[in-house]
Amino acid sequence: MAFEELLDIFFSFWTGMAVLIIILVKSSIKFVPQNRAFVVERFGKYNKTMVAGLNTLVPFIDKVSYDQSLKEHAYDVPSQAAITKDNISLVVDGVLYLKLLDAYKASYGVDNYVYAVTQLAQTTMRSEIGKIDLDKTFEERESLNTNIVHAINVASEPWGVQVMRYEIKDIEPPRTILEAMERQMKAEREKRATILESEGERQSAINVAEGAKQAQVLAAEADKAEQILRAEGEAQAIIAVADAQAAALDTVGQVAKTEEGQKAIQLDLADKAIEAKRAIANDSTVVLLPDGATNAANVVAEAMTIINTLNSDKTST
Repeated sequence: MAFEELLDIFFSFWTGMAVLIIILVKSSIKFVPQNRAFVVERFGKYNKTMVAGLNTLVPFIDKVSYDQSLKEHAYDVPSQAAITKDNISLVVDGVLYLKLLDAYKASYGVDNYVYAVTQLAQTTMRSEIGKIDLDKTFEERESLNTNIVHAINVASEPWGVQVMRYEIKDIEPPRTILEAMERQMKAEREKRATILESEGERQSAINVAEGAKQAQVLAAEADKAEQILRAEGEAQAIIAVADAQAAALDTVGQVAKTEEGQKAIQLDLADKAIEAKRAIANDSTVVLLPDGATNAANVVAEAMTIINTLNSDKTST
């Protein structure tokens, strides 16, 4: 019996030791998740910061005092009153995007870094809005956000946090200011509409004038082209008539060299002489004729004499 009791005590001892060792090993190993940081204290004093992965602790001596998240978080900045440079009271709220960079500073540099940064954002926002007029708070919102982020990061550097972005969600001016802004916007819209209407009328008048000008130019060019073509046609007609007369004279000259041509010419001249005297007689009540020229025979004889004279002159030359 004594041996069995001793054996039971032995196994119980080693079982207890095994359990104790498992407990010690489990308490001395820490697995830190991604984007988290554990701040370890030893005897109440900062010892180290454990990052993501496998880490070890001294059991019963080391203690994880702070569990800090390294992710980026968004926090609402409560609405607050702010006064612009032109003494207009506004109600402004925003969103703060915050990220922890140094777990040690965030744990020991400030009691609650989220609350501290939020308060700092509010005071910085009031300060920045006080530097600009009301109109610029709407026009330069992006610049205003950038200035607030820069001012907060400078002040929060000892706390181990960084403001990634700051966005103003809403700006509420007083009701009277809103009504005045609405009237101003209405006036601006009416002004733009009037300007656009006048510009349209001006452009229309310009287009009409340009069209009339082009029509006159085209009409003048068409008239010029018509006159040129008419002149060219008349010139060609004159040339054609002259060529025809020259050809006719040439043909008459060729025929006049023959005996039959001479007779035809004599007959034609006699006819023309008779017609000339007849025209004189028709135009005047008194007609003077030489002696012996009162009948057609004498007229023909005179014409034949003229032709013979011409032929003799031509033969002598």
